[in-house]
Amino acid sequence: MKLRLICIGKLNDWQRIAVADYSERLQHYVGFECVELKEEKGGRKDSPAVLLKREGERILSRVGDAERILVLDERGRQFDSQGLAALLEEEMLHSGRDWCLIVGGAYGVDPAVRKRADLCLSLSKMTFTHQMARLFLLEQLYRSVTIIRHEPYHNP
Repeated sequence: MKLRLICIGKLNDWQRIAVADYSERLQHYVGFECVELKEEKGGRKDSPAVLLKREGERILSRVGDAERILVLDERGRQFDSQGLAALLEEEMLHSGRDWCLIVGGAYGVDPAVRKRADLCLSLSKMTFTHQMARLFLLEQLYRSVTIIRHEPYHNP
């Protein structure tokens, strides 16, 4: 099973270091790839909906047909760490489908991306920047694989 993260926007230096750390940790357990797409820049004429649509088209062009699509969205379903680990383990044991995780940009994700999702996932009721959401998601994926393997990283 492989995990692929498609995300919009760049990270600052300390975020890039943290994301690289969790990406490297995660790669010890599963195949992992991060695809970083440029954030759409709009002029005076471009509304957030137009920018979302353009980002959404670029995101969907990178999604594979056989992948399970998980989109981070503030209205999505929330899991605790054990629950996310159970979801990942179930997928590993029974379907083996690769996961494609999507983190949108500053305005979220286009409705077409949300519609394509197998699961919309929320990290919290709080609002985070899309850069921080990427970091938190990677930490939780790493935590999940350590829970699955009964390793001491997670303290229940």
